[in-house]
Amino acid sequence: MPVPVAEVHVDNGSEFINWGLIDWAKGHDIAMSRSRPYKKNDNAHVEQRNGDWVRRHAFRYRYETATELQLLNQLWPLVMARKNHLLPCVKAIGWTTTSAGRKKRVYDKPKTPYQRLVDSGVLDPATRARLAAEHDRLNPADLARRITDIQNQLIRLAERRTQTDQPAA
Repeated sequence: MPVPVAEVHVDNGSEFINWGLIDWAKGHDIAMSRSRPYKKNDNAHVEQRNGDWVRRHAFRYRYETATELQLLNQLWPLVMARKNHLLPCVKAIGWTTTSAGRKKRVYDKPKTPYQRLVDSGVLDPATRARLAAEHDRLNPADLARRITDIQNQLIRLAERRTQTDQPAA
């Protein structure tokens, strides 16, 4: 992690909160928080976005083999590098009222997560230099080609399995 973890925020279910996680957080002096009681949709938008990223890059296939796992393990660092260093996003910063009296969200200027992290001022000089070097090494076209190549391999393996009803080695 480029910055120290200050807090772990989890859903309320026992599959998320357990004694092992609580002990780990205490051992690392990390605060824990959880969703508000009776507000089960608090994390819905985050979960939706995360799911969209998985389906957009790994599709809806069922992956079962070691080869597919290896390809997925190669894919995610590339996808995260592109997402965090190259794709800007906006953050909601408040509300305004239109001339018709309706409320409207106000967003900041688009920035990549990398730019937001650098601008936050929380990075120590060594981490900042490491992330800057990682950012400078990125080639957007090469990154896109590598992601597409891995995706095509995953599609071929999934097609082979569906055509033969056998796991694609």
